Amino acid sequence: MTDVSKPAAVADRGSAVAGAAGRLSRALRDRRPCSPVRDLLGATDIGLAYAVQRRLIDDRIALGARVVGRKIGLTSAAVQRQVGVDRPDFGVLLDDMDATGLPAVPSERLLQPRAEAEIAFVLADDLDGDGLDLPRVRAAVGHAVAALEIVDSRVADWDIAITDTVADNASSGMFVLGEQRVSLRDFEPKDVTMRLYADGVLASEGDGSACLGDPLEALLWLARTAREYGDPLRAGQVVLSGALGPLVPTPPGTAVRAEISGLGTVAARFSALKESEDQE
Repeated sequence: MTDVSKPAAVADRGSAVAGAAGRLSRALRDRRPCSPVRDLLGATDIGLAYAVQRRLIDDRIALGARVVGRKIGLTSAAVQRQVGVDRPDFGVLLDDMDATGLPAVPSERLLQPRAEAEIAFVLADDLDGDGLDLPRVRAAVGHAVAALEIVDSRVADWDIAITDTVADNASSGMFVLGEQRVSLRDFEPKDVTMRLYADGVLASEGDGSACLGDPLEALLWLARTAREYGDPLRAGQVVLSGALGPLVPTPPGTAVRAEISGLGTVAARFSALKESEDQE
């Protein structure tokens, strides 16, 4: 059996990127989850996985999508345990992933969706150059809103290592933003509490400390990491800062509502199968 845990095992990195990107894009196009891509990338070569992510995002931009922000993934210890990884990652948010204001989240666009409640930061200033620290990150935030991130994996049965999820745009799906905009002068992100209900039943709860100890620390991690990859955060972008509690499966027809103290509520309904079929 080949040891895929060592990056050195990837002899042709260009072919590995092309092969992984092709597998994931076919899964999305055909709506059929695929096998993990760590057989091509190794299980620990994060740089190679981000190269796959960049390829997939560039392909979507070429088809007309527009970058509107980033998402930070795997910030919660509970979520890390759920999906079997041990470090955060990031993905890119595109305008066609924004389900805010839609009558229903289109289930037909998703394969294995799960919802998580989190704080979304909207930036008023760029976060680039030297001197990225917590005070600068805090000052760059224009406002925050409650958010639902709908994570999704193109990898069958969520059988992922860190390279699988990074390559798959950090298992991004769609997102929904709440209406209430709040300045950081009026609340402290690490002190919030969260409750997430699915079909009226409490399904997940947590607080700001579940997100790398403080959602602003998660934003700082992202700002530094994005700068290192040569694509810093820009004014106007939305940043989903990471889950405040465990993920909740959201099959077609599910209604979810999150309550985040200081930020209000955000809700979404997933289209039923018949609705999805009618739209195809």
